[in-house]
Amino acid sequence: MSDSENFDPLGSKKKYEAQEGRFPRGVVIRLVAYLVAGHVFAAFLYLLFEVAGKG
Repeated sequence: MSDSENFDPLGSKKKYEAQEGRFPRGVVIRLVAYLVAGHVFAAFLYLLFEVAGKG
């Protein structure tokens, strides 16, 4: 058998099994940033409508 018959383009599955339950750090940071930015934007809209409703 040649090496090309045993070649796995995705690499060893053991690496992926060890990290299966965790998100990559970049995804977690982006998720938190989007959540914070979304809440800040929602608070701005709420404030905007509160101020416009009193005038």
